[in-house]
Amino acid sequence: MREQTILFDLDDTLVHCNKYFDFVIDQFIDLMLTWYSGHGLSAQDIKQKQLQIDLAGIHIHGFMPDRFPKSFVETYQWFASQYNRPTNVKEESWLMQLGHTVYEYTAEPYPLMNETLDHLQQAGHRLFLYTGGDASIQMKKVKDLSLDTYFDDRIFVTVHKTREYMETIMNEQRFDRSHTWMIGNSIKTDVLPALHAGIHSIHIPVQQDWEYNKGTIDITPKGAFYQLNSLQEVPDTIHAYIQK
Repeated sequence: MREQTILFDLDDTLVHCNKYFDFVIDQFIDLMLTWYSGHGLSAQDIKQKQLQIDLAGIHIHGFMPDRFPKSFVETYQWFASQYNRPTNVKEESWLMQLGHTVYEYTAEPYPLMNETLDHLQQAGHRLFLYTGGDASIQMKKVKDLSLDTYFDDRIFVTVHKTREYMETIMNEQRFDRSHTWMIGNSIKTDVLPALHAGIHSIHIPVQQDWEYNKGTIDITPKGAFYQLNSLQEVPDTIHAYIQK
């Protein structure tokens, strides 16, 4: 069997992520509804404004850890100006602290994560981790789940997970594109960069995914492109393709 180079996304591909952000956002909304009680502000109004501000922040700051907490503060300030409610330094500090709690959760693997990686590793494939985010936060997840067992030092972490960064990896590592795969949950940061780089891609969507991860596939794949229901389907899918 021909050795393949397989790049895995981390968040919501190998480990849970979005559900913790959703939980913290719900806490933020509860606080805002308490502070704006009687103003007619709805949970949906708050959620949509926070999402808008958070998405705008990514284009400037990428996946820097302060971006998410600052979206709480900026949402709070926006509604304060709309409803003529004075802002409060203590409340803003509280919101920053709340936002940062999302990074304190212990990493939780998706079902059969280890078994999937074991299968691919034992089949002789080279496994890489390619993830967006802050290096210290992401490497803590790697350490907590002993993912270095599979990836060793073959780990790429960037605050801007773009087509350009994918192309840089391809060129610097001199990957054989006809035998390279990108696996992840994000159309925007996993699938599209992979397809534009001319490599194979596997999309594993998650329920109620973050708006930022969505996108339209605007390119005809040069190689394989699959959409799977679960992580454990990956080994058989790759092996069936390369045995054609």
